Amino acid sequence: MFSRILIANRGEIAVRVIRAAREMGIETVAVFSSADRTCRHVKMADRAICIGSARSADSYLNIARIIAAAEVCDADAIHPGYGFLAENAHFAEVCRSCNIEFIGPSVESMRLLGDKVACKQLALKNKVPTASGSKGRIESEDNAISTAREIGYPVIITAAAGGGGRGMRVAHNDMSLRHGYRAARTEAEGAFGDPSVYIEKFIEHARHVEVQILGDQHGNVVHLFERDCTMQRRHQKLIEEAPCPLLSDEQRDELCKSAVRLCKAARYFSAGTVEYLMDRDANFYLMEVNTRVQVEHPVTEMITGMDIVKEQIRVAAGEKLAVTQRQIKRSGHAIELRINAEDPRRNFAPSAGRIEHWALPGGPGVRVDTHCYSGYTVPPHYDSLIAKLITYGQTRDVAIATALRALSEYEVEPIKTTIPLHQDLLRNGDFHASKTDIHFVERLLSS
Repeated sequence: MFSRILIANRGEIAVRVIRAAREMGIETVAVFSSADRTCRHVKMADRAICIGSARSADSYLNIARIIAAAEVCDADAIHPGYGFLAENAHFAEVCRSCNIEFIGPSVESMRLLGDKVACKQLALKNKVPTASGSKGRIESEDNAISTAREIGYPVIITAAAGGGGRGMRVAHNDMSLRHGYRAARTEAEGAFGDPSVYIEKFIEHARHVEVQILGDQHGNVVHLFERDCTMQRRHQKLIEEAPCPLLSDEQRDELCKSAVRLCKAARYFSAGTVEYLMDRDANFYLMEVNTRVQVEHPVTEMITGMDIVKEQIRVAAGEKLAVTQRQIKRSGHAIELRINAEDPRRNFAPSAGRIEHWALPGGPGVRVDTHCYSGYTVPPHYDSLIAKLITYGQTRDVAIATALRALSEYEVEPIKTTIPLHQDLLRNGDFHASKTDIHFVERLLSS
């Protein structure tokens, strides 16, 4: 087992990794930018090293500085968290070439599954459900038009190296396809350094359902059931829950087994997530694989009792998974609300600044993952997530009621947050009845 881990990230995920490592008896090293000097993860770690200015390129995305920090503090391993360099295969390769373990999958698996075209081809070979689409990258506008006509409109143009909703455009005709093709390539080039795109049939009225995977370096791969991430805005998730409220046991079993097949074929180890779109007839279509821990991993932990971050660390150290598939059981229902420093009434304008008052909810079935506190200043340079509120109940209705109660106890002043939006969404009758799709929130806001 490792003796010292460096966390190449910030905020609540850095705090989450520090807590897991501390319970395992592992020392932790935090890295931080000049803007994050007062962030909670800096205070919690056994040691903290400043790696640059507020700009991510000078700090959290600067591989040379992160490696130098790991070497200075003699770290055995680096945990990348999510975002930043978490799915950067080159970073993983550099870590291991410097004899520092990367707490994540192999470079080969990351590259294979991170390329959406290659991932889809692997999925087809292993009978994982996929949407009809191009067999490879689209090389020209004319190629895009002919492919879209063959598939049938509407279609979605997607960045081959992308994720997080960037480099994606929906087209309903030739004209919108030409515009969307150019826009998607430009956005993909800026976000991922790769303009490559491919085209698939657009699944209308879809729900977003994903399967949590764990694998080890001994060939074992298990699933921890599924999460429903349908409640989102502009491809950014707002509310996640586990399990998906609409699946039968048979559908759940088939879906989860397909995710395991895909990851076994990719020789995947560590934590990962296989994401699908589900249509109104409960047909599933592979969307992408995220080769890292997800923001929403706590809802899976709540219904299974598994600590996903600890399992990541154990697997990276060469240990076998602590459980077999038969030993993994689920119980109850969990919901996660992403609390962002944004003002929903001003088109989700960022609301950075000093938090003068910060009071967290508590009581049965409530968990809060955060890096904030009274007196903390939310910097304007990074993602607006300031906390995750997770609630648990034996039924979905209980989890929702607990979430509403917890939101009423949450106090954050004077910055604006998405708490009022979550209260409105949780009270919505269509949400209670699970009559939603991935565009539901946007339709609700526009009306």
